[in-house]
Amino acid sequence: MAGVYVSYPFCAQKCTFCNFVSGAFPRPLAEKYLAALMAEIGAHRWQWRPETLYLGGGCPSQLEAGPLDALLRLVPGHPWAEATIEAPPGSITPERAALWAQLGLNRVSLGVQSFVETELKRTGRRHSAGTVLAEVEILRSANIRNFNIDLIAGLPGQTAVSWLESLDWIGRLAAPHVSVYMLEIDEDSRLGREILKGGPRYGAPDTPSSEAAAGLYEAAVEKLYGMGLRRYEISNFALPGWESRHNLKYWRLEPYAGFGADAHSFDGTVRSGNVESPQDYVARWESGRPVRDSTCASRPDGERFFLGLRLSEGLRPTPEEWRRHDAAIRRFLDAGLVETDGRSLRLTGRGVLLSNEVFEEFIDL
Repeated sequence: MAGVYVSYPFCAQKCTFCNFVSGAFPRPLAEKYLAALMAEIGAHRWQWRPETLYLGGGCPSQLEAGPLDALLRLVPGHPWAEATIEAPPGSITPERAALWAQLGLNRVSLGVQSFVETELKRTGRRHSAGTVLAEVEILRSANIRNFNIDLIAGLPGQTAVSWLESLDWIGRLAAPHVSVYMLEIDEDSRLGREILKGGPRYGAPDTPSSEAAAGLYEAAVEKLYGMGLRRYEISNFALPGWESRHNLKYWRLEPYAGFGADAHSFDGTVRSGNVESPQDYVARWESGRPVRDSTCASRPDGERFFLGLRLSEGLRPTPEEWRRHDAAIRRFLDAGLVETDGRSLRLTGRGVLLSNEVFEEFIDL
């Protein structure tokens, strides 16, 4: 079954590490964006009934009851098997949690990033570990027991000891799902730009090396495994049965429809994407132009490999695929980056850390 992704790239503040198109935009833009978003969803011709819904891209948790209700009513499939809303700690109240449950939202992804106060302050975050604890209890009281905790490995000032403190909180919260991301260093975030130019702001000089960050990631794999959280995708860990049904669609090449700025869609044959910025998205809608600005044919052969290999289960190449990629597969087997039982192909632990080297072999096919 297919899924739906809805992008709402509006936040109360812009975190130093964030390289998304989200941000703290003016209220008038947010109002126009919501109107454009609802128009895009309302005009969509549904060829299937969505099974999952994901509301993300920023802080959709700040949407008030009326607009959120109106938005969700446009998406068929209620009650969805899984419906996720992204929320930064500090934004969840008993009233909001009760509203989400009433509207069919049954999963919350909490952008925690760290439970250590000094690390949080450098990112611009204002919550504390106590905030997260209190809000998880609010969610459970509203009968929303399915939640995810986002963590980032490699934040400025992060050490093996402080990382362990954050991981210990996962056990205290009994979180059923955790996403662990490596800090991305690029020109699209304030912290990334500062690191690249060797500047002093945002704690940039105290950012762990890539090797140290990889060590933190490996420590997370071991620690979370001890809590019963199995890695089912490179960045995602879950108790058995609590994997994200929506996100699995991306890696298993199942169809999904995306709405809003920088949202992407895949119908099983064609991939398409909307304009990136909310300003451009609104401008196109106001002028009557399509908000979609890219379309290309899917490349099933390469996509099956570089998406399927992200999963711990790997993929089962067809006989033709074994023959076609024989040289590359043998090279990666000899290097200890992939392993096989004769039927399936999957990354090894070392292969996960060097996954981009493997994916490059297939990404341009």
